[in-house]
Amino acid sequence: MPTFRRAYQPGGTFFFTHVTYRRRHIFHDALARSCLHDSISIARSKRPFEMNAVVLLPNHLHCIMTLPDGDHDFASRWRSIKAGFSRLYLERRPHLANRSLIVGMKNEERQPIWQRRYWERTIRDEEEYYRLCDYIHYNPVKHGHAQCPHAWKWSSFRRFVANERYELDWGCVCKQRVSVYKEPVGLSELVGE
Repeated sequence: MPTFRRAYQPGGTFFFTHVTYRRRHIFHDALARSCLHDSISIARSKRPFEMNAVVLLPNHLHCIMTLPDGDHDFASRWRSIKAGFSRLYLERRPHLANRSLIVGMKNEERQPIWQRRYWERTIRDEEEYYRLCDYIHYNPVKHGHAQCPHAWKWSSFRRFVANERYELDWGCVCKQRVSVYKEPVGLSELVGE
C-alpha cells in the first residue's frame, strides 16, 4: 500500500474535493445543505479559514480554502466539518441514525456519509487559483446539473460576479442572457459574505 502524504503549507491556499460515500446524492436535500452550512460555520468559529470559492453538487463539493498565516492544519478542519455535518444530519434526520443510509442494504449497520479520503492540491500561483475557480464554477454544467454557471444556486459564482471576476453570462449558453445581477443565493454564507 502506498504511503499517502498531505501537502502542508503554512498559510497556504488549497483546492479540495470531498465526495459522499458511494456517491450518494445527499446534497439535493435542503436539510443536508443547511447542516453543511452549519458545520462549516462551527468549524470556522473554532479555527478560522477563508472559503474563497465553493460549489456544492448532489454528491460532492469542490472548494478553495485559505488558512491563516503560519497555520497548515486543514486536515483537522475538514475532520471537524465532516464529523459535524454527519452529527447534525443524523440528529435532524433521526430515522437514519439506526439504519443504513443506503436504500436496499441488508445489514442494519449505519454506513458512512463521506468517502474516507479526499483530494487536495496546494495552489501555487494566481494563474492556478483562477483556473481552479473556473473549474469550480463550471462544474455544475460539466455534470449536467445546470445549463449555465449562473443557473446553479449552490456555488460562489455570484459572489465572483459581484466582485467583477466574471461577467454574469460567463460560460453561458442559454438564450436568455442575464443582464441584472441578483443577490447571492445558496452557499454565499460559506464563502464569507
